Amino acid sequence: MDTQDRERCPLCGRSLGEINIDHHHLVPKTFKGREQFAIHRICHRKIHATFTERELFKTYHTWEALRSHEDIKSFIEWVAKKDPGYYSGTVTSKSRRRK
Repeated sequence: MDTQDRERCPLCGRSLGEINIDHHHLVPKTFKGREQFAIHRICHRKIHATFTERELFKTYHTWEALRSHEDIKSFIEWVAKKDPGYYSGTVTSKSRRRK
């Protein structure tokens, strides 16, 4: 990965900027994931509002898999228009609340 790639969010592809940055484990810590990636806080919150830890472990443990999910695709289209430092709390999706 070159320097320019490290300066971009691996989920949405926008510049990371300087504020509202989190770190995401593609394999959740619950399942012994160790590798962390810098990611926008809003992108990180969207991932965890959409998927359970088990779903992340079993199915959505790559950036490609995450970006292929319809809810995440829609989110990326929406957030692409936002400034890299933009953050707003993410509401848990209705489908996840029912589980």
